[in-house]
Formats: sequence, C-alpha cells, structure tokens
Amino acid sequence: MSQTLPVAVFGAGHMGRHHIRIYSQMPGVKLVAVIDPSIERARSLAEPVGAKWSTHWTPELCDLAAATIAVPTVRHLDVSRPLLERGVHLLIEKPLAPDVQSAEAIAALARRHDAIVHVGHTERFNPAVLAVGRLGIRPGFVETQRISPFTFRSADIGVVFDMMIHDIDVTLSMIREPVERVDAVGVAVLGPYEDVCNARVVFESGAVATLTASRLALKTERKLRAFAPNAYISLDYQKKLGVAITKDRNLDVLKLARERNFEDLSQLAGIDFGKMVHVEPLTVESRDALETEIQTFIQTVRTRSDSAAKPPEFTAAGVEDGVAAVRLASRIVERVAEHRWAEALA
Repeated sequence: MSQTLPVAVFGAGHMGRHHIRIYSQMPGVKLVAVIDPSIERARSLAEPVGAKWSTHWTPELCDLAAATIAVPTVRHLDVSRPLLERGVHLLIEKPLAPDVQSAEAIAALARRHDAIVHVGHTERFNPAVLAVGRLGIRPGFVETQRISPFTFRSADIGVVFDMMIHDIDVTLSMIREPVERVDAVGVAVLGPYEDVCNARVVFESGAVATLTASRLALKTERKLRAFAPNAYISLDYQKKLGVAITKDRNLDVLKLARERNFEDLSQLAGIDFGKMVHVEPLTVESRDALETEIQTFIQTVRTRSDSAAKPPEFTAAGVEDGVAAVRLASRIVERVAEHRWAEALA
C-alpha cells in the first residue's frame, strides 16, 4: 500500500482537532473528511485543510482506509461499527469503550472483519515510558500517581476512566499477567462519579500495583515508580524525566560487603549510601507522543498491505490491550462502589 492513504477524523472536539492537524501535515496520508454532529465545527476544521465535512459518514461521502474515532466514549461502538464492517482500520481514542461489553463488541468486530484497531493510550509513547521499555524490566511492584485540577471536559465519567486509565494501560503493559484481586476506594465530590481514587491491584504472580488518581488537585503531577529484582525506575511523565538504578551497575556495594566480611548490609551503616549508588538518567528523546502514536498506527496499516513497508518502531495498544484496560478499570469502579467506608464515617 504505497499510495496515499485516505483517512478521516470522527469528532472535532479537543482531541479530534489534534488528530486533524497531524494527519493534514503527514506525508503519504490525505485527510479526506471531518465528521462531527456540529456541522459548523466540522466545517471550520475541515475547510482550511481541503477536507470534506459532514455530520455523519456514508461510503458515498468518501472512501477510507483508516480513521480516528475521537467522539465521546459512549459513542465509540456505534461510530466504529459501520467502519469496521467495511474493513476500515481505526485508531480509537482512550478508553476503548465505556464498559466491558462494548469493548468486547468492538474487538469482535475487528476480528471478524480483519481490521486493525489501535487504542489511544498515548502515554505508551511518552519518551520516558519508551526509555523504560528499552530496559526491558519486569517489575514486581508499580506505584503511580496522576493528579491535576478538574478540566470539566470529562464530567460524564469518573477519574478512573478519565485519568487512571492511562496508568492502568502502562501497568498492564509492564506486568503482563492476569489480575487476581482488586481493592479500591474513591470519593465523589463534584458530581455522581468518583473524582479521587486509589486502587491496589494484585496480579497472579503476586506482583502489586497501587494506582492513585485525582482531578481535584491544585497542581499537575504524573509519576510512576517501578521496582524489579534487577532495577528501580522512577519516571516523571510530565517533565519527561526518569532515572534508573540497576543491579549490574551497583555490584560494588555487594563487593565491598564481601571484601570487608560483613555478614549483612546493615554493617555498611556508616557509609554514605547516596555516594555509592549509581543513578543513571534515562535517555529520553524529545518526541510528540500523539504524533508518534498516529505515525505508528499509519505504519501498521501500511505494513498490513505492503510487505515492503517498514514495520512500526513502537508497540501501540491494540484492541485486546484496550479491552484489558477497560476490564480492569471497570473492576476498580465496581470496588469503589462496593466500598462503604464513607457511610461508616458519616
């Protein structure tokens, strides 16, 4: 598939306009249509880049090879269905769906019609996360914190599907095991859905993840720490910074203990630990995460039909990854609803 790919963007809101901008500037891609319930909004974004606009799509409007779905989450299945039935490849903004049943329905349609579906878990393409991926660690404990002021863009869903879903996907991509147990507590302050949530997820092997999200903070922080037998990783998503403390670079500590015949490391108490430990800044390349995500999607589509096409450099969240994230997010929300601590304190 060396020819220009015709693509469309469904949804001309906050995220959709970014997809429109990137597609319109991408070589080998032609943005042919912008679809949005507001015809004026669709026209205002489509007309400057020479694309068609409409409130809905039909095959007569334009041929499509691929499309971005950036409509509200509750409409993902309805908008995706006719496209998948025609074999159109889709990049669906996160989360894949508002519930497990809808997510599984999208996955089933993709399989039945042999269509590629990527899910917009953009944090996978954060330079700091990519740097961790290159280290290939398998953590036994992950801790995440994602807090920010309320943006009022996602008042129809809780903080788990709005914000924590990013960390759910990254955690699942690092700890590739079935989830055994979930516990969570949350607080709804501004509306009927939780605005703050803390979840503890236990995996089959015993690995543990603690995830915290809040949209009631006065500042923005997005951090992750991961502990493995051979490494400790600390990431700041927002600043795109990270450090790694790896076992192979710190064998001198153990060597010193052996040379001095220490029975245990507590006998090193008089030594400045901070000066002994080798802390390695992660090599973080400057990238636009959304642009990398879209490029990966388009390259995956090209590779499907053209054996000579270069395969994508990075691994995107596929439809099954999207289903897994929705499944765990749903379990966390269920546990929040079951937790009765607030009533007991009232």
